[in-house]
Amino acid sequence: MKSSVYGRTKQYGSLRCVLRDFVTWSGLERLSKCIKKICVENMRGMLFSRVLFSALCSVLTFFLSKSELNVTRCGRMSVTLQTTLGDIKIELYCDLCPKTCENFLALCASGYYDNCIFHRNIKDFMVQTGDPTGTGKGGDSIWGGPIEDELNTTLKHDARGVVSMAGNGPNTSRSQFFITYAKHPTLDLKYTVFGRVIDGFDTLDELEKVKVDAKYRPVVEQKIQNVIIHANPIADMATNS
Repeated sequence: MKSSVYGRTKQYGSLRCVLRDFVTWSGLERLSKCIKKICVENMRGMLFSRVLFSALCSVLTFFLSKSELNVTRCGRMSVTLQTTLGDIKIELYCDLCPKTCENFLALCASGYYDNCIFHRNIKDFMVQTGDPTGTGKGGDSIWGGPIEDELNTTLKHDARGVVSMAGNGPNTSRSQFFITYAKHPTLDLKYTVFGRVIDGFDTLDELEKVKVDAKYRPVVEQKIQNVIIHANPIADMATNS
């Protein structure tokens, strides 16, 4: 039985691998030294705990703020969701939704979304993922709590492939997100739009065709296998500074 978001049988890899991923993503050698004080490097195969996840993300956020390497300076960047049905490339609005994108990118870099299933799939509406428990009720932000909405009148659910944070009310999003199958203006200014699909619409087509049960849950599980961060403006700025 899945007891919690972190304390379940899904394994995020050894702490050493997590350390490597964070350092590679950030491009900051100082980050490595700081995280090593938190991690016990010889604890191979240990399940990624909530305490350690929060600690790692806190360290990353600290260095980003101290080094003035904020995602607001990144403008736009992209990631690819490698799913069981193919790849979906997403452009992120880092300039317009800095906190949401900071949270999303840190979760991507830590492997948090790896093996997350698409737990809700409604034809002509949207497909939802980002919950490690697979229940639709789990997931958390890098800060260990909900994120304040970053609503923008210029960002609307006006096309197929809009990427938004999921929540159950104002300022309740954490890690779950959805991708629209069509325009839905009724969602505007209710959910934070933080990106859009720029490649992989064929994969989105295949997702929409997946057979679901009465609760819109895919009969055959489809999942995110891995996330690739294409642009690394944080490392680039650190190199050029």
